[in-house]
Amino acid sequence: MRVLLDTHTFIWFVIDSPRLSVIVRNLIENENNEKLMSTASVWEMAIKHSNGKLSFGLPFREFIDPQLSLNSIELLNINLDHLAVVATLPLHHRDPFDRLLIAQAMVEQIPILSIDSAFDSYPIQRLW
Repeated sequence: MRVLLDTHTFIWFVIDSPRLSVIVRNLIENENNEKLMSTASVWEMAIKHSNGKLSFGLPFREFIDPQLSLNSIELLNINLDHLAVVATLPLHHRDPFDRLLIAQAMVEQIPILSIDSAFDSYPIQRLW
């Protein structure tokens, strides 16, 4: 199964947060699943890291690169098909990073692992 991790899902997984659901933890830990994270999520974390809203206790690349590798998470690059869908999305959700994740989930036809129930207003599958 291919799945797209929301930004908070990745963070909660790598810090072993109890806020992460058992279902999502199992999906991420399942070696048979293809785990994807949008470059938009990496961008969002980089911004929050640079302004002090997010700290991993290490320089950004020294934390992100090993976590992606260790957890077999592949980056999903942003392409024009994703952006074309963003341009047509109704404004149920105004966060630009989340809107891009929604578009990527729609184009790639994959579920998104997220606690954010606002995603349910769009024609995607949200797992939590």
